[in-house]
Amino acid sequence: MATPNYGYEKRQRELAKKKKKEEKLRAKAAGKPYTETDEAPAEDGAQVPGAQPAPPGEGGGGAT
Repeated sequence: MATPNYGYEKRQRELAKKKKKEEKLRAKAAGKPYTETDEAPAEDGAQVPGAQPAPPGEGGGGAT
């Protein structure tokens, strides 16, 4: 099995952050409010479609 290339993954995250920042600056310069829908969705399953967060108080938090 191949080992994960963490350097590549980090570089991809940095490029995504840089792109998002540039898009925000362009939108600000154009006088438009920036919205998350202006860009492509997150990659690598950062948010699973159809998944719902657990309600507060459930999920075995450990607080008594």
